Amino acid sequence: MKQKIKPVALGSNAFSLRFLDGALTSLKYAQDTIDTEYVLPGSRLGDLLVAWRPSPDAPWHETDTALMADRTGATGSAVGFEGYTSCYEDRGLALTNAFRLSGETLGYEITLENKSKEVMEIGDLIVPMPMNTAYEWGKDPNLSVFRHSFISGQGTYLFWMRANSQGPYLAMFPQNSSHFDYFDMRQDETKDGGHGIFRAYIHAGRDCAIATEKGCKWRQPCSSLLLQPGETKQYAYKFLWVADYGAMRQAIVDEGLVDIKVAPGMTVPQGQQAYIRLCCKDGIQSLSAEHPDDTDIQLVTTKGLEFIFHVQFHRLGENVLTIAFGGGKRMVLEFFCCQPVETLIHKRGAFIAKCQHRDETKWYDGLISEWNMETQTLLGPDNYDLIKGWRIYEVTCDDPGLCKPSFLAAKNAEFPVQSEVEALDYYIDRFVWGGLQRTDQEDYAYGIYGIPDWHTLRNSSDNGPRGNLHIWRIYDYPHIALLYFSMYRIARDHGHINLAHDKLVYLERAYRTALAMFTIPEETDEWSAYKTGLYNELIYQDIFQELYALGQREKALHLEMHWSRKARFFVNDKPDLFGSEYPFDSTGFESTHALAKYALTKQTTEEETRTGFLPDKAWRFLEAQHMGNIFCRGWLEPAYYLYGSDYRGSGSGAYTLSYMAQMGGWSVLDYALQYAADPHQWLPLGYGSILSSWALMNAGAKESGYGYWYPGEGNDGAAAGGFEPAPYGETWLEQPHHRGAWYYACEIDLGFSGALRAARTVLARDPDFGLICYGGCVQESAADYEVMLRDGLRRRFSAVLDGLRLHIELEGARMASDSFLRLHKDGKSLDFIAEMANPDGGVLQLSINGLTQGNYAVLLDDIELCRISTQPIQIAVAMEKQTAHVKIVVIE
Repeated sequence: MKQKIKPVALGSNAFSLRFLDGALTSLKYAQDTIDTEYVLPGSRLGDLLVAWRPSPDAPWHETDTALMADRTGATGSAVGFEGYTSCYEDRGLALTNAFRLSGETLGYEITLENKSKEVMEIGDLIVPMPMNTAYEWGKDPNLSVFRHSFISGQGTYLFWMRANSQGPYLAMFPQNSSHFDYFDMRQDETKDGGHGIFRAYIHAGRDCAIATEKGCKWRQPCSSLLLQPGETKQYAYKFLWVADYGAMRQAIVDEGLVDIKVAPGMTVPQGQQAYIRLCCKDGIQSLSAEHPDDTDIQLVTTKGLEFIFHVQFHRLGENVLTIAFGGGKRMVLEFFCCQPVETLIHKRGAFIAKCQHRDETKWYDGLISEWNMETQTLLGPDNYDLIKGWRIYEVTCDDPGLCKPSFLAAKNAEFPVQSEVEALDYYIDRFVWGGLQRTDQEDYAYGIYGIPDWHTLRNSSDNGPRGNLHIWRIYDYPHIALLYFSMYRIARDHGHINLAHDKLVYLERAYRTALAMFTIPEETDEWSAYKTGLYNELIYQDIFQELYALGQREKALHLEMHWSRKARFFVNDKPDLFGSEYPFDSTGFESTHALAKYALTKQTTEEETRTGFLPDKAWRFLEAQHMGNIFCRGWLEPAYYLYGSDYRGSGSGAYTLSYMAQMGGWSVLDYALQYAADPHQWLPLGYGSILSSWALMNAGAKESGYGYWYPGEGNDGAAAGGFEPAPYGETWLEQPHHRGAWYYACEIDLGFSGALRAARTVLARDPDFGLICYGGCVQESAADYEVMLRDGLRRRFSAVLDGLRLHIELEGARMASDSFLRLHKDGKSLDFIAEMANPDGGVLQLSINGLTQGNYAVLLDDIELCRISTQPIQIAVAMEKQTAHVKIVVIE
């Protein structure tokens, strides 16, 4: 009969704990000002799952201490106010869990003992961690916690933090030579918000072998354990509280692990260098490459506990670096080497354009659709492939369906290709106008149809918001506005490209679509667009600014009024930064940063009723949304599918590298460049974020199989919608999936659109790495820096060094790919070769901010055009040929 053990409470200055039936059922910070529970209510921390067998030919036994505690209880004992021990035995395998309070730390020890007369093989030793990561509507998000985890052998660490990013954070570290090499997410829809329970493996020989048989490519070594008769094996871990990110980095070092800093990211384009700083109190013995013949590693400097390496990868795809540290310990860093970003942009555009249905007999004629990389299948309304149920909308509409043509249009506004532009016009005229979108001759003009597709809804017998008026989904409108505005930019900037409509037609549709988002959903279904950050909507500012520039002031004011109202809500009220379609989501941080930037340009010291923005509120919101963005983003987790990635409710355990990795990455990078007191704190993370999801592109040369994830020439330029870090998982579209990139693109082109907006080369003098060029390469002389831009667009450049914060942006042209931008070290001159897409030239719009104060001359091919004495410099330069030498020099 089960012997119930009474609840036991233990505490210290740091921890408040409760135990029941052999496990920890409550964990709190003893001095907390918020009553945050770290263990999921109704769950147990401290149970073990063990798969073991007495011989290689014997069947596996599975021991689950949670089931044993429920059946028979555990032998538990409280030792004063210091610890709690639980003991179990199953057919000769004895298991002991011990929690011990010691000062400001909570120790956790796991002991295995073989009491049988046979050798035991421990195939799996699993530690479930059911922490309180569930988020619910109406519940204060700070009452839950969010997991960050880096599973990497003896270099493993985990920490849990609250949504306000305020400390302390609960951190967990292995002690001595203990480790975690593997993890999974055990799905349990009744717990953890339905996201599953994170389970860390000390040994995973059995499960890893099963996963490998199923096609999983786990990238870390997994171990088993042979336990001799009478032998005991112990593993030790430590919980402690850390104040913030900086304290977490210090704790990593203090606990004998390796603190890692990387730049420009862990997705690294070919031809660019990765900078790595390793800091370990017990020393770094080596850094070795998985592919030594295709990897250049250079130890640059050592200083105290720090080791600086420069690494260049030549092999496309995943690249593992192994760190030997601390006299026999090991951990791995997982990088991804992709083709140059500009190559990826071109390949993605060409691939999307070829995924178009053209059949005038079909209602979906013109649709640009989804592609299955695994089977090389083009999806459509007559073949939804593996997508089932209500999720079939992914093929034609909503974010997944609409993001592909909107990215293609944004790409062509940068690099126009006549055939791709023609495909976009065909999509607009055959599928969008009068189909997906209501025309200006219909009621609720410019409304956009939602799920499952416009054909079903237009032919519905329901005349309400679930049928004919299913035009209330706010998320759909910005994608179509971006599509139209990008077509306007193509017509405006690239006169050599033929389009189906006049440029003002596209601009008018962009404007009307943006207005419709603020009015139609609220009128038809009471869904307000003012209270949720939406992807791509920041381009509304570009639309009303362009209207102002063209003298269409009334229209510009009308749209800006709506944008200002939305900004006032976020800045002045108490917005939920994580609420979207789910109680916890990471989807709004590109938008919220843009709204904060707008508010800062409109702030006033007078009464709030004048403009709606007081300086202190605008700044507070800027900082709050920035920290919210960082909270659900991988930063201290150095693996390419975690570093810079946004995290959803499942944390780092599932669906990483989503579109918000890059969209929110723009926010982090812009914050670093424009607002941060210490830009170098955020530059690596911001740039790493905008590079991160390019790892999902399936692209390569013939010798590399045209792509790492799904080789084959037919997949060159295809992309995945996300990454599954665990050996077993399920994509957002409900397909089972093992570790790696999805075979559907889903919504990732939202991220690529954000990457276009963020693309920039940044020259900086990092406190650890010294002179570094993010997104390019640099040559330094006594007087100048010569920078070659390799960011993908070659239109934006920033310099953050020696007190200089310089920002340059070109519109209508870019810097030539085979030339340098030359910046004088005193900030008094710069020059570059401008390149037009149009062979006949055009108008270059040039914006420069941050040059040393003075009077400047602007020269084109050594001919002085004008003189300027104020900053920022904003001029229009007429170019009569495709390339010209632009120089800005101070007049002494």
